[in-house]
Amino acid sequence: QVQLVESGGGLVKPGESLLLSCVASGFDFSSYSMYWYRQPTGKERELVASITTGRSAQYSDSVVGRFTITRDNAKNTLYLHMNNLKPEDTAIYYCKKSYSSYWGQGTQVTVSS
Repeated sequence: QVQLVESGGGLVKPGESLLLSCVASGFDFSSYSMYWYRQPTGKERELVASITTGRSAQYSDSVVGRFTITRDNAKNTLYLHMNNLKPEDTAIYYCKKSYSSYWGQGTQVTVSS
């Protein structure tokens, strides 16, 4: 079955960077578009970035120019490179496979001085 394991979150100061990873298993990773979502405490989950099988990427307005989504099909791993982090980026971050309702456990990102 689909499994997605996110990691790489932590506590950082504004302006710093983090690299999130999502290791996928249970499906042919290279054949599916993948997504990063985030959910701040008390708010709705929102789409942050997406990447197609052809590595075409799209971003929400709030992160464009600061975040980069990439994938390594040989390692079945999705990444989110986050630069110039802001306090409003604080949230639990989740990766998701297209055409699936499965959610992993997520990884907490906290940006605070």
